[in-house]
Amino acid sequence: MSDQLVYEMDAEEGRLPVPEPACATMAWECAGERIEYVASAGHIDVRTDTGKLLGKMFALSYVAAPDARASARPVTFCYNGGPGSASVPINVGGIGPKRVATDGLRHVAAPARMEDNPATLLRVSDLVFLDALGTGYSVVAEGTDPQDMWSVDGDADTFARAIVSWLTRNNRWGSPVYLFGESYGTMRNAVLMRLLSERFVPVTGVIMLSSVFDWAQKMPGSLLGYVGLLPVFAATARHFGRAGAGTDEAAWFDGAMDFAERVYAPMLLRGDRMTPAEKASSARELSEIIGLPAELIARNNLRIDLTTFRSSLLADEGLVTGRFDTRFTTHAPCTSIEVSSPIAGDASSDAIEPAWNAAFRRHLQQIGFAGAPEYPLSNFMKIGITWDRSHEVPGSGMRAAAPNVAYDIAAALKHNPTMRVAVLGGRYDAATPWWNAAHDISNLFLPEDLKRRVELKLYSAGHMAYVDEPTLVELGRDLSAFYR
Repeated sequence: MSDQLVYEMDAEEGRLPVPEPACATMAWECAGERIEYVASAGHIDVRTDTGKLLGKMFALSYVAAPDARASARPVTFCYNGGPGSASVPINVGGIGPKRVATDGLRHVAAPARMEDNPATLLRVSDLVFLDALGTGYSVVAEGTDPQDMWSVDGDADTFARAIVSWLTRNNRWGSPVYLFGESYGTMRNAVLMRLLSERFVPVTGVIMLSSVFDWAQKMPGSLLGYVGLLPVFAATARHFGRAGAGTDEAAWFDGAMDFAERVYAPMLLRGDRMTPAEKASSARELSEIIGLPAELIARNNLRIDLTTFRSSLLADEGLVTGRFDTRFTTHAPCTSIEVSSPIAGDASSDAIEPAWNAAFRRHLQQIGFAGAPEYPLSNFMKIGITWDRSHEVPGSGMRAAAPNVAYDIAAALKHNPTMRVAVLGGRYDAATPWWNAAHDISNLFLPEDLKRRVELKLYSAGHMAYVDEPTLVELGRDLSAFYR
C-alpha cells in the first residue's frame, strides 16, 4: 500500500494523524441571486459497530448560511465513481458552487478560470462531497485490509457509516437526505440507498448520473454490451457527418435505440447461423447507422467494440474519438500504443481533468485546508483493478460475481416508497451507455406507483454531462425541479 493511502495509527490516541479541518465563509452570486455559505474541509471517522477505526473519509461540504429554515434544508451527499475516483469532477466540474469554465469540445487552457457555477445545486440543497477511502485525501487505517472496503458491498457500507456520522455531527437528522452519484457512483448509490433504508435512515431522493447497474453487460463479449453501444456509435457518426445526414439529433438517437432493440439484438442472437448473404446485408445496414465500412463490420461478425469504433470512425483523418464523450477527438497514438491503453489517454478526460485538479487545489488553499502534496484524483490502477465486484443479491442470500444492482434500487423503493430516483445520461457517453441503464430499469417490472417514482432524462452530452455548458444549464433546471 502507498503511504498516501495508509497512515500509521497514533498509538497513544488511537487516531489517524490527518490535517486539521478548515472552513471559510464564501458567497455565490449569479444573475442577481446571492447565497452566503460556509465551505468546510476535513475528515469523517469511518468506524465499525464496535468502534474500530476503518479510516477517515475526506469531506468537502458547502452549507448555506444558517437561518430559521436550516434544519429543513436538504443535504446532498455527492461522489464520483471509478472505482477509485475522488469527487473533484462532480464538484468543481459539475454541481458545486464554483466550477471550471469549459471551452466547448476544446482542451481547456491553463490556468483554468474558476467561476460561480450558474447551475450549482447549492441553490436548493447543502452539499457534501465525499472521497471514497483510498482516493483523494481519504485514508485507510493501519491494520485494516483495504480490500474489505474496495468492494461493492464494503464500499457502500463505508459511505453509509460516513453519512450517518456527518448527519449526527452536524445536527442534520431533520434534513431531507439526497444521494448524488456519477458513473460507478451510481452502482454505489443503488446499494447505498438500500443499506440506508435497511438501517432506518430515510432518503428523500437519489440522482444517478451516467449509470451502470448490471456489471455483466460491461464484460467483454456481452451481447447487451454491443446493443448498448450501438446508439452511442450512431450519435457519434452523425455528429462527425459519417451517418444520419440532415437528421435531428434526438430523433436519430431514438431511432438507433429502437433499431438496437428490434433489429440489431436479433442479428447478434443469430451468431454464425446467419448465411453469408444475411451477414453481408446486415453489415451494410449497420454501416448506414454507425458510419463504419460494411467490410469492417462483417469482418468483426457485426460486433464492434468500443476500441475498434474509436480508432476507426475518423481513421482517415488520423483521429481517435473520446470514450467519456465521443465528440472529443485527439490524434491517433503511434502504432506501438493501443487506443484503449491508459498511455493513449482519452481526449474527453485530457481536455478537462488537469484543469479540475489544479482548480480544486487552489480552492482548498482558499478554504485554508493543508492537505498532502499528492491528491489522487483517480486511483483506478491501484483500486479499480483489484475491486471485488461480487455482491449479495438482495433477499437471496447468494453472492453474484457480476451483480445487477438495479435490484437493490427496487428493494430500496419497496422499503421506502416515498423516495424518488432520477436516472440521467448523455447520448455521447460510451463509458456507461444510456440504452443499458434504461434497459435495466425497465426490467425491474416495478408496480405503477413505484415506477412513477423513477424518472429518466437524456441530454446532448457525454459521461460528465456538466462539461457541456448548455447541458449544465438544462441539468441545473431539471435538478431544481426534482428537488421541488
